[in-house]
Amino acid sequence: MTTDGATPEESRDEGDPAADEERDAFEEYADLGATTENAMEIAETSMDRVREIVPDETLADRIRQKSVHATGDPEFQHLMRFTGTDDSEPVRAGARAVLDERPIVTDITMVKEGITGRGHDCPVRKAIGNGAELAAETGMTRTAASVLELDSEGVYEDAITVVGNAPTAALALADCIEDGTRPAVVVATPVGFVKAAESRTRLREVAAEHGVPTITNVGRRGGSGLAAGLANELVHVASDVRAGELSIESSPAGRPSGERSDPRGGASESAERSSGESDGE
Repeated sequence: MTTDGATPEESRDEGDPAADEERDAFEEYADLGATTENAMEIAETSMDRVREIVPDETLADRIRQKSVHATGDPEFQHLMRFTGTDDSEPVRAGARAVLDERPIVTDITMVKEGITGRGHDCPVRKAIGNGAELAAETGMTRTAASVLELDSEGVYEDAITVVGNAPTAALALADCIEDGTRPAVVVATPVGFVKAAESRTRLREVAAEHGVPTITNVGRRGGSGLAAGLANELVHVASDVRAGELSIESSPAGRPSGERSDPRGGASESAERSSGESDGE
């Protein structure tokens, strides 16, 4: 311990530009859990490998990349679906909401715990635990009741809404949107054999009708880890915007700046692949 109370390591690093730069990099890096040099190397190497198998042309591709990263399955990129003016609109909407420090509202505790605490100042809360009386009175699931309870309080308006576990939460959220609620963006990947695929289909249909941007997937797969990872990628995009490394504003030609144009049509092919496949639900 030095005379000023600092450890020798802290004293040695004080005023060291390299150490300061390393600390700044740790603070700015938005990937969940990567807070040491070794962890950052692993995260970057993993994403480099993902980019070798997933296109890297649009903001929507960043979500496809994260879906592969979160599931370990290269084919998952083809299961992602987006509603909005184009596939990247939900990513732009989500990043703007992060920059505006809008609330992040999850369906259950597991998803909430997976949301990174770095790279944003958004309040994060979960729905589960609310609406107990409504669930008891009606017999509906606790997650559905919790969504309806929070919606009655206006919690979902302009919020980043994340559903990773409960299909009934996604169905309840679709009802709320149909009744006038307008989240900033919805990320929904509820998992399971009962109503999971159907809940996402209904959510996409209702959201498209009412102009709510969504990020979802098709099929029975999904889950809390995937939902949290996709939400964290919205935070990462916002961090890149804040750092001046990316722009999410539309260019005069209508193409979001910050997305590289591929003369071979790679970006449009990626979008066609996403929207043209059968949902298989």
